Amino acid sequence: MSDMTHTPDKTALQKRLPIIAVAVAAVLGAFFLRDYLSFQALQENREALIAFRDANYVLAVLIFVSVYIIIVGFSLPGAAIATLTGGFLFATFPGALYNVIGATIGATAIFTAARIGFGDKLADKMETGSGLVKKIKDGIDENQWSVLFLIRLVPAVPFFVANLVPALVDVPYRRFIISTFLGIIPGSVVYTSVGAGLGEVFERGETPNLGIIFEPHILLPILGLCALAALPIVLKAVRGKEGI
Repeated sequence: MSDMTHTPDKTALQKRLPIIAVAVAAVLGAFFLRDYLSFQALQENREALIAFRDANYVLAVLIFVSVYIIIVGFSLPGAAIATLTGGFLFATFPGALYNVIGATIGATAIFTAARIGFGDKLADKMETGSGLVKKIKDGIDENQWSVLFLIRLVPAVPFFVANLVPALVDVPYRRFIISTFLGIIPGSVVYTSVGAGLGEVFERGETPNLGIIFEPHILLPILGLCALAALPIVLKAVRGKEGI
């Protein structure tokens, strides 16, 4: 009888193990990997990285994408540096493609961990709930594509938040993967292009401008894409009011 009593708790704990592992890795990474996944580390090892890429291009791509997946999948520090490295080693293209692939697979991994641990149960509670919580869930369900693209396009939304929220409201895998892959392309291209110019930055002894995405000539087109993503939500709201 005692084993049967504890089975549900054990099952719940087992389901949460993947997301717990991600959380532990993120905390440990913040303390122990910060110096290894930094601009200074890239600067100090740039010649060795270039030599390895030139001698083993395909292997370099596979290792780079794998490392990117691990960084994103475990929410480790250094995602921005990894994106710059993609541009530095492989140019804006195909560097941006490698960055987007690595980020999408890593995001899907953490999405899966969160969904297994909390997503289905929380989504069911929200679905059967009432009041504001139910309205939020219904609003997301009615405009999933728009919401998913918005949280990817808006620079102010942290990447890990954009990975976790869809898992907690039971977004289908297909929608998550497609919206992630397409939604992160603008930002990835911007930072990859910055990485592609790191050679000159290194020669001048400077650091890259990671705030470039907030400069008007970059931010305004991205905000335009955000407006397009939000348009279906606005139209539905207007039509809803007209129906009333």
